[in-house]
Parts: sequence; C-alpha cells; structure tokens
Amino acid sequence: MLNLVAALPSAAMAAGADKPPLIPHIPELIFGFVMLAIVYFVVAKKVVPNIERAYEERRAAIEGGMKQAEEAQAAAEAALQSYEAQLAEARSEANAIREQAREDGASIIAEMRNQANAEAARITESAKRQIEAERSQAVLSLRQEVGAMSTALASKIVGESLEDEVRQKGIVDRFLAELEAGDIRPEKVDAARIDE
Repeated sequence: MLNLVAALPSAAMAAGADKPPLIPHIPELIFGFVMLAIVYFVVAKKVVPNIERAYEERRAAIEGGMKQAEEAQAAAEAALQSYEAQLAEARSEANAIREQAREDGASIIAEMRNQANAEAARITESAKRQIEAERSQAVLSLRQEVGAMSTALASKIVGESLEDEVRQKGIVDRFLAELEAGDIRPEKVDAARIDE
C-alpha cells in the first residue's frame, strides 16, 4: 500500500509535467479573492445589518413581551390581593352587620317585652281599680238594699216605724258590722222571720 501512495504524486506530475496540481492559477486566485471580498462586503453591509436589526427587533419584542407579561402578572397578583382584601373586609362587615342586627333584635325584643309588661301592669292596675270601684259600688248598693230590707224587717219585728234615717243608718251599720264580724248567724235571722 505504501507503494501506491508514493506512486500517486509521480503519476500526477507526469500528466501535467510542468505544474503541481494543488497550486491554482494566479488570475483565478485573484478573481476568487475579489469575488470573496465583494460577497463579504455585500454580506457585511446589507445582510448582516438586516439580520442584526431583525435579531434586535425580535429580542426587544421578546423582552417587551416578557416585561409586559411580568407587569400583567404583577397587576393580576395586585388585583387578586386587592380582591382578597375587599372580600375579607366585606366578610368582616357582614359579620359586624349580622352582630349589630342580633343586638338590635335583642334590644327590640327586650323593649317590646318591657312595653308589654308595662302595658300588662297598666291593664292589671286599671282592672284592679275598676274592680275595686265596682266592688265599692256593689258594697254601697248592697248596704243600701240590706239597710232597707233590715229596716223593713226590724220594723216588722219591733212593731214600730224605723223610718228615721239617722236611726236607720246606725242600725244598718251596726247590723253590717255584726254580720262582717260573724256575730249574726243565719239562725237569728230565720228566727226573726219565724217570729214575724
């Protein structure tokens, strides 16, 4: 194999005996360098700035979008915190209102109870006064009737007229006092009627 590698350069020199195959022609080399310089100049002046500008615009858009996304996220978090704070405040206000309503309800119930008790006491007192007045009136009427009946009965028993009012009033009062004290028993009255 070594023989084959050594034979290759010698075969190439035999085909183009005066020039080595790896050295190019000078005009082709100059034309290649000029074309390379033109391509480099066009790429450096036209293509690279456009690519750089597009890259910068894209980077700015991405950074701006990220910045806007961060700002939007910060605004959303602030809005969420504000909402949670408002919600907590609304809950505390609702609890305060509920407690105030309970207190107001309890005070209204207590006030209504006091008014009802006062009204009941007033009605009871009024009824007692009315009953007392009716009782006094009934006692007075009963005294007059009992006095008239006892005077008539005593007149019949005694046989003399007891129409004198002073005497009649004294007899009636004494009779009622004895009746209230329990000294007069029904047998005495019945005996008086039997005697009549």
